[in-house]
Amino acid sequence: MGNSKSSALSKELLEDLKMNTKYSEAELSAWYTTFLKECPSGRITKEQFEGIYASFFPNADPTEYARHVFRSFDLNADGTLDFKEYIIALHLTSSGKTMHKLEWAFALYDVDGNGTISKNEVQDIVKAIFNMIPAEDQKKLPEDENTPEKRADKIWNFFQKKENDKIAEGEFIQGVMDNKDILRLIQFDEPKKIQDKLKEKQ
Repeated sequence: MGNSKSSALSKELLEDLKMNTKYSEAELSAWYTTFLKECPSGRITKEQFEGIYASFFPNADPTEYARHVFRSFDLNADGTLDFKEYIIALHLTSSGKTMHKLEWAFALYDVDGNGTISKNEVQDIVKAIFNMIPAEDQKKLPEDENTPEKRADKIWNFFQKKENDKIAEGEFIQGVMDNKDILRLIQFDEPKKIQDKLKEKQ
């Protein structure tokens, strides 16, 4: 049964994804079936991707964050994700290795794709993250990070940057690896929920 299901997914792609993610052949095959049901063309548009996020976060507004995540994984910038881009997106945002996750986080924060991060870009992503946190949970956040502006300032100050400075990728990754508190501030762990929801759909 496993083989008949995975026959729709080319052997090369299956092997590639098994090697680059922690998912099993059965999981990948089941997700491929679901993916094709929802996206018969074999590609997912930005709007569909935003819709998937919206269905997982009924009490918040994930549109902006989903848009940024989509941008960071649309490797060929064609406005769609194929199955491989989609699975790698899921893997990295929920369970990838720290180094890969941080490389992805840098790409997420580098909104204009110029290879450095500005304070405005940090504010853009942090605002998108805040839109995904239900209002009652925002009230429980520490005083010095309970607004997008405060959280962005905290991240920026950690890197000891002036207002118009920029952060390069190596500096970003090293800084985050050296400080778990910054890792917590820059990321949003809710994609784990998406992985769980997908498992329910199988």
